[in-house]
Amino acid sequence: MPYFDTMRQPRSNHRTLALGLLLGVVFVYFIYSINTTSVNPSELRQRASDAAADNPLSPPTSAFRKQPDSLKSHGGVRRPPPVVHYQLNNLTATSDPASKKEKVLILTPLARFYPEYWDNLLRLSYPHEHISLGFITPKNKEGNAATAALQEAIKITQSGPEEKRFQSITILRQDFEPPLISQDEKERHKMENQKARRAAMARARNSLLFTTIGPHTSWVLWLDSDIVESPPTLIQDLASHNKAIIVPNCYQRFVNAKGESDIRPYDYNSWRDSDVAQELASQMGPDDILLEGYVEIPTYRTLMAMLAKTGADRDERRLMPLDGVGGTALLVKAEVHRDGAMFPAFPFYHLIETEGFAKMARRLGFEAWGLPDYLVYHYNE
Repeated sequence: MPYFDTMRQPRSNHRTLALGLLLGVVFVYFIYSINTTSVNPSELRQRASDAAADNPLSPPTSAFRKQPDSLKSHGGVRRPPPVVHYQLNNLTATSDPASKKEKVLILTPLARFYPEYWDNLLRLSYPHEHISLGFITPKNKEGNAATAALQEAIKITQSGPEEKRFQSITILRQDFEPPLISQDEKERHKMENQKARRAAMARARNSLLFTTIGPHTSWVLWLDSDIVESPPTLIQDLASHNKAIIVPNCYQRFVNAKGESDIRPYDYNSWRDSDVAQELASQMGPDDILLEGYVEIPTYRTLMAMLAKTGADRDERRLMPLDGVGGTALLVKAEVHRDGAMFPAFPFYHLIETEGFAKMARRLGFEAWGLPDYLVYHYNE
């Protein structure tokens, strides 16, 4: 005959009732959460979730999604990430990148933070969910100030309207000391400072590029931190030419001697080579570099900066082939960098940094092009 403990039976019923109530509350909360999500879907938040990386091996050009506890092992140890396959043959870089949802990586070496630069960046009309940003700042006092100001701007943007937020943002700090103490424009452009300065710039660009470029990146837009004005359609306009490397003309606004607003050329690093320059290079030592825009070295190259038409005959789609490019605003198909074109921090055919990059890219079979009538504007100190 079965035995029943009549004294303990009521306590057991109380436990069962409490457990049932608890399960009921959890069930109601679960159903309510599902219904709330279905009633109030957020397309923008789903978009951000879809763009997130699934595992720690994904590059920083995708926002990282934290692994939920359900994917951890029974011992509480995080499971190893899965093997991820990327089909680079399926990656496109077309003349209509926005409709193809092609990912753009905007890279900026940043020694000073200009609010006008950030405002101009925010005005870009290319869908921000397809834009990743990368910055590298120097390891000095000015770099600390620039980093702090940049982080504050990022905080405001990334917590603001979702359509204004960028897919991801990476900030790097240089692991080497900058060669110049001052970043004033006159000091930066002294001829005797150019080799060391531009070698350091090349190292910074390469560090930034190799750290941030990912398997989903179709285009890389190099945009200097002192570019404070450009058309909102900059990315679409440059990409529409479907060139491997393309650069607009960089000008600067100023007040002339008559007290009138005017514009003038700024970046002289976009050029067509000349016989004179090639002859000069042939007489140089292995560690010497050719510089552009200095009266001490007349190269007689064809400078794109001097060919801009600003009157009624201006044609923003007018193209010219280039042998050297500047980096103030430079759009590059990601495959060019993946194939090995970087920014030499050493004399490469007597060229360095962005001009050396154009030479290296040409050796790899990629041509560079310029838009003499399409203008972006440099900050005027």
